[in-house]
Amino acid sequence: MDIQSIENKILNNIKKCGRGNAIFSSDFVRFGEQKTVNKALERLAKEGVLIRISRGFYYYPKIDRKLGLGVLYPTLETIAESIAKRDKARIVPTGLYALNRLGFSTQIPMNIQYLTDGSNRKLTLYNGATIEFKHTAPKNLAFNSQLAMLITFAFRSLGKENITEEILAHTKELLAKDKSQTVKQDYKLMPAWVSSIIKSLYEK
Repeated sequence: MDIQSIENKILNNIKKCGRGNAIFSSDFVRFGEQKTVNKALERLAKEGVLIRISRGFYYYPKIDRKLGLGVLYPTLETIAESIAKRDKARIVPTGLYALNRLGFSTQIPMNIQYLTDGSNRKLTLYNGATIEFKHTAPKNLAFNSQLAMLITFAFRSLGKENITEEILAHTKELLAKDKSQTVKQDYKLMPAWVSSIIKSLYEK
């Protein structure tokens, strides 16, 4: 099968899925040899149909015509979650990115790290940013509450001695908005000092 034919098949497939979806070269091996599929995807990227995120990883972008913003690039979070979904893995941000996600910091780092129960890997993206996945034991990601998990790893990144009154006040606001209070179910998964802080914020 020639490259043009494979390109047309890929294009028809991604159009059916709709914009805003991650595209992996491995998704299309049924259309032909991997090398030919890769070339077809590269051509679609050069034509502006796809955005090349990293090797073998593309994105069919949404386009904002209402505000005239044009092509909307995926966020780092979208990219990371797309990979986790493909690998059927759980992930949680750590370090500066965890702090940013919770609103503790306005800084968005160029190089972000996630813990995962999947494989170790590091992606260098089209803009020079990197996303690194570091394997951890599945039990470390067995939280019921996404908020509890984010707070835990953000606090661990900061260290107990760097938890300021401002951070405590913001954390209390986040907990107050969580009506389900499933955070309380995850105390056993947190370091003792983290669960102690969260308990005290619920009681204040």
